[in-house]
Amino acid sequence: MDLRIFTEPQQGASYDTLLTVAKATEDLGFDAFFRSDHYMRMGSGDGLPGPTDAWITLAGLARETKRIRLGTLMTAGTFRLPGVLAIQVAQVDQMSGGRVEFGLGAGWFAEEHAAYGIPFPKERFGRLEEQLEIVTGLWATEVGRTFDFHGKYYELKESPALPKPAQPKIPVLVGGHGATRTPRLAAKYADEFNMPFASVEDSERQFARVRAAAEEAGRKGDDLVYSNLLVVCVGNNDQEVARRAAAIGREVEELKTNGLAGTPAEVVDKIGRYTEIGARRIYLQVLDLHDLDHLELISAQVQSQLS
Repeated sequence: MDLRIFTEPQQGASYDTLLTVAKATEDLGFDAFFRSDHYMRMGSGDGLPGPTDAWITLAGLARETKRIRLGTLMTAGTFRLPGVLAIQVAQVDQMSGGRVEFGLGAGWFAEEHAAYGIPFPKERFGRLEEQLEIVTGLWATEVGRTFDFHGKYYELKESPALPKPAQPKIPVLVGGHGATRTPRLAAKYADEFNMPFASVEDSERQFARVRAAAEEAGRKGDDLVYSNLLVVCVGNNDQEVARRAAAIGREVEELKTNGLAGTPAEVVDKIGRYTEIGARRIYLQVLDLHDLDHLELISAQVQSQLS
């Protein structure tokens, strides 16, 4: 089981804070550092000092880390044109020496679009499918050849399809709870399917749908990596768990129900339940980015038991 650190910088984090967490992620032996792609906070709080851009952040981290994988859960398809996005991601992959992974979603948070003047079209899922085809098609086009695309929402004509990523193939992540279209999209384009904030039972059902869609598309169901995204709150004892829960404005029992919370033994046990249904990777949503002792505890007493 790989453990990856996932951050929500829109809730309030500077680049320097993210860099500190990313370096701790690397030093403590975690597999990857991922971040959300949002421009406005959700829920309570002031969101200060303000949003950071996902791919600008990852470009900086690409030059200041050496081992960890870097990526998004998920890049919002509404924020960038697919041709430009293909260039950005390929460049960051080059800057990292081939450590980027690319999660792409349809975009959903209408308020942040309104706040920053970003169009919020109704046909986001159809656009997402074309975006995936364009981005992966541009990367896969042989050097010296051009790429054309004629879709309902996008059209590319004689694109040189440059630059190329450092990796022969950047891993593509698709995720979500949708019962029909999401599994079909994952089966067609994804190397990894991610189930965010879901129970073991719901994850098992969705993983089965994705496996079935993959087989229908002519792939083996286990060609994809299956992963979960879950909030994390670990403490050496009940008092420490309660303190960390209060720091992020959550209740302990709610966190235990909906995420990975409790003592290291409790968290390892729950991770084991996700492992049994085929999850090979868990993204740990870390909400208090200043509590590096939390990461050290997870590394020493949770991750060490999963190796």
